[in-house]
Amino acid sequence: IKVITSIAQQTNLLALNATIEAARAGEAGKGFAVVANEVKELAKQTAEATEDISRKIETIQNDTGGAVDAIGAISTIIEQINDIQATIASAVEEQTATTNEISRNINEAAEGSGQIASNVAIVAQAAQSTSEGATETQGACTELADLAAGLERLVQGN
Repeated sequence: IKVITSIAQQTNLLALNATIEAARAGEAGKGFAVVANEVKELAKQTAEATEDISRKIETIQNDTGGAVDAIGAISTIIEQINDIQATIASAVEEQTATTNEISRNINEAAEGSGQIASNVAIVAQAAQSTSEGATETQGACTELADLAAGLERLVQGN
């Protein structure tokens, strides 16, 4: 851009010099003055086009800078997402371990409940046997009491 601007400025100076020389030449330089004027106009258009190109390049550079900033922000967000994902994965892993531990404890509690139910059945059976034994003992005591009463009558009667 700087080179094109420099060439346009130099061309403009040459056209100005050519116009001055054409004016000095008088009638003979009129044709040359027209050419010098056209060259001057081309130099002006080149300078304007160069300025327009320069503005567009600056806009592109600004847009590119904005894109780079946006990409940086996106990269930061992606890093944050990765960190969150790792945290979630760790939490899920911990949750799985906790769930497995709870399941194991429930199984142990179920086994313990089964053993308790079995022991309660054994105790109930023993209580039944004890109750039957007590009933038999009561019957035997009643018989002994009857026998004792009979013996007492015999002893008193004699």
